[in-house]
Amino acid sequence: MLSRILGLVRDQLLAAFMGAGALQDAYQVAFRLPNMFRRLFGEGAFNAAFVPLFSSVLTKEGVPEARNFARRALGVMLVWLVFLCVLGEVFMPQVLRIIAPGFMQHGDRYTLGVSLSRITFPYLVLICAAALVAGVLNGLHKFSMAAAAYLAFNVVGIAAIVFAAPFMPNVAYAAAWGVTASGVVQLGLLLWACHRAGFGLMPLPPRLTPRIKLLVRRMVPGLIGSGVGQINLTIDTIIATLLPSGSVSLMYFADRINQLPLGVLGAAAGTTLLPVLTRHLAAGDHVAARDAQNRSIDYVLLLTLPAVAGLMVLAGPIMIVLFGHGAFTEHDALLSAQALRAYALGLPAFVMVKVLSPAFFARGDTRTPVYIGIGILVFNFGLNLALMKPLLHVGPPLASSIAAFFNVACLAFILHRRKSLELEGQTKRRIGLTIVASGIMGGVVWLLGQGVVFPHNFWARSVWLGGMVMAGAGVYAVLLYMLGLADLARIVARLRSKLSR
Repeated sequence: MLSRILGLVRDQLLAAFMGAGALQDAYQVAFRLPNMFRRLFGEGAFNAAFVPLFSSVLTKEGVPEARNFARRALGVMLVWLVFLCVLGEVFMPQVLRIIAPGFMQHGDRYTLGVSLSRITFPYLVLICAAALVAGVLNGLHKFSMAAAAYLAFNVVGIAAIVFAAPFMPNVAYAAAWGVTASGVVQLGLLLWACHRAGFGLMPLPPRLTPRIKLLVRRMVPGLIGSGVGQINLTIDTIIATLLPSGSVSLMYFADRINQLPLGVLGAAAGTTLLPVLTRHLAAGDHVAARDAQNRSIDYVLLLTLPAVAGLMVLAGPIMIVLFGHGAFTEHDALLSAQALRAYALGLPAFVMVKVLSPAFFARGDTRTPVYIGIGILVFNFGLNLALMKPLLHVGPPLASSIAAFFNVACLAFILHRRKSLELEGQTKRRIGLTIVASGIMGGVVWLLGQGVVFPHNFWARSVWLGGMVMAGAGVYAVLLYMLGLADLARIVARLRSKLSR
């Protein structure tokens, strides 16, 4: 939660100082590259392969063997990443021509993009190494520093924007150096925590031992799966660079708001559902697995659909209150709100992908979601090309939303054919009533917004927006109670019980 809040503050500063234009576009593209490799090699795929293997070695063979494995893995990773980083630095002009072809139309934006990308690219080496060290700490059941270190990205980023900008050519350079500096701080904090835990991690010379080969083999399916998603995001960026200046920025800030419910609900659902399904299926209890799947679908839609309604109705005020300051004008905020509505349309589908994918993984099928993902990638690219001209900055978000629904349809169809997904009548009824309740709530909030004028003062606007959100939440809670979708008294009692503990 702290990371989300600080990330929002950092984004507000980026918007206020750079607005939505060539400067912001160049910075966002420069950050996209190392962030893409971080997600590909550093976090999901690597941790999913490394942590179980490291924990197994630690349990069965003891601390010395586990430390040697971690040091060897760190050595292999560093050599590979440094090689990749050197290639990126040398061939950055050619890379930018591929991922930001629209920048070639404006020489200044292209030159700035190359310079900023060369500053941010070393971040991929630092953050991927940090992910390995964090995995070691998690394997040692030392969770606090592993979680807290990622706050450094936003803390250092905020400090760079505020304090270093006066000494740089512009704010974009300060923000770019802040990215790389945050990688140094994160890796340093994690290595210090490992040292404090008596588990120093000086990297060993790289060697493809049988255990390292096993680690690589386990990483490959995750790399392919996460790679499809990252390529989709990169396609959106490529298309956005071909649109009018500022389109990359407008889409970025809209996506940041859309990621709040997606990051919380989608990640929570996927993370908790996989071990539950695996346990039930291992015990041969297919009925319990089906019930768990249905409950997850029910719960996430109960929380996601009202978020969709709220974002559709309040997108303009949300973007104005959060980002409509300084160089990021109210007009920019309203344009970004259009992209936010397009992203919000696909929010249920984005979340449902996180809920349906574990049904394949729990059954040992890691290939089918990847094959479907590759098909969705091609479909998304075609939609982008079709929508980019008529809809401009709304085209790529809308293409992503439509592609996400197509992804859900394919996953659900295959699971149903395999009798791994069977929605009960009660679940279908609850989903239908949830759609009705969310629609009514959205209508009430829209009517309230028509009756109460949006103020001009920032604080008055913040109060106005907070009031609308609270009114919507209250209306939705009443509707859930009236439609029999939630027992509010029981929910309050459980909350009190948890708080009292």
